[in-house]
Amino acid sequence: MDWREYAVQLAAKARELLAEDTVDGTLHRIATSSVELIEDCDAAGILTIRKGQVATLAATEQLVVDSDRMQGECGEGPCFDAARTGHPVFRIMDMAEERVRWPDYAPRAHDLGVGSMMGFLLYTENEDLGALNIYSRKRGVFTQDSETAGWSLASHAAVALASAREQAQMQEAVLTRHAIGEAMGIIMAEHNLSEREAFDVLRRYSQEKNIKLREVAQRVCERGTLD
Repeated sequence: MDWREYAVQLAAKARELLAEDTVDGTLHRIATSSVELIEDCDAAGILTIRKGQVATLAATEQLVVDSDRMQGECGEGPCFDAARTGHPVFRIMDMAEERVRWPDYAPRAHDLGVGSMMGFLLYTENEDLGALNIYSRKRGVFTQDSETAGWSLASHAAVALASAREQAQMQEAVLTRHAIGEAMGIIMAEHNLSEREAFDVLRRYSQEKNIKLREVAQRVCERGTLD
């Protein structure tokens, strides 16, 4: 592998990842970048585990979705284990020969058309984010160099994904504050209340009805009243 050329390409992809303005866009870009950068990579995707259930967050083709579903059904697999256990890298040279680590998943993946596979944990210092899946229909193609290249990409991808999520959370917080402020103004005018009293009305309603405060505020803004 020409590591100098790879470094140049990886730097360009890192900039593209950080330029994405949505979480979904970042996830999709990570998957497509894997196919473009990793030699012999035919498909890629991102898997996460939510409340014990496997979810595909991004996939370049149906093979990825089917593989993720199989890992969930079997409760095992390289990407499933990377997300669940925090083990940073899994590499399968030949899916047809893999019977020890994942005896249930490997035969099914082989029948699906997976020849070789790698799984990389996507994480930051404070948060596990899931696993990046790298697939090839060829057997025995992923080498130590492939693993190093994939891990380098996964490290950049994790930072970009964490940044996209933080930005989304900040935007959500701004929208929430705006909605609550507008709702407070409506209640203050309707019932001649102070800011504190109006906020307490929203908070009590949220608790009594078991509805998120932002949803209560949006309801007031849409209806012009809390009733």
